[in-house]
Amino acid sequence: IHDLGCGTGSMGRWLAPRLDGPQHWVLHDRDPYLLHFAAVGSPRSAADGSRVTVETQRGDVGRLTPDSLAGASLVTASALLDVLDADEIEALAAACAGAGCPALLTLSVAGRVELTPAHPLDAEITDAFNDHQRRGDLLGPEAISEACDAFTRHGATVQMQPSAWRLGPDESALMAEWLRGWVGAAVEQRPELATRAAAYLRERLAACEAGELSAVVHHSDLLALARPVGEA
Repeated sequence: IHDLGCGTGSMGRWLAPRLDGPQHWVLHDRDPYLLHFAAVGSPRSAADGSRVTVETQRGDVGRLTPDSLAGASLVTASALLDVLDADEIEALAAACAGAGCPALLTLSVAGRVELTPAHPLDAEITDAFNDHQRRGDLLGPEAISEACDAFTRHGATVQMQPSAWRLGPDESALMAEWLRGWVGAAVEQRPELATRAAAYLRERLAACEAGELSAVVHHSDLLALARPVGEA
């Protein structure tokens, strides 16, 4: 199993204990500190008690080739597609197709947020955040549809499903962290929002702490089933 852009290894910690049988995980990231953290914290046993082993590979996921995925049973990633550009997504689809392995790519931002109760600034913050996701050549909310097209062009059968975060009073600490990051990215993209956004964030954090705020942060998951190598 190749975990692309593994970060701290959350995908492996979630998925490995849910799968039966011996597993060997290859963790990919460009940050050596994150690779070390992910490897140290990775599970050591599968759902049926089989052994789970890990190795790390430092590098850019946009440079993957079919050879680097040779022998893979699965390629997986979380919150990766929306920080790639079109060429990197094309390279990823081509590498998976060339290796004949399926890809499970989860938690790609969809560009939509629903906050309850609503606030007049919600839409403006959302738009600024989405523009931040598109900075440079990154695809942001458009990445999931671009990936669907790329995998389809390479002969994969593609399924896409919504995978929203639903945050309420029971997830208030997580929601507060998300709010800070979300508003912070919006202001970084549009500095002219800073004063209004600061007041907005204070109001939203107070509502969060009081258990009076809920959020639906829309994401999408993609499963691409490549043709096995050698199949016409």
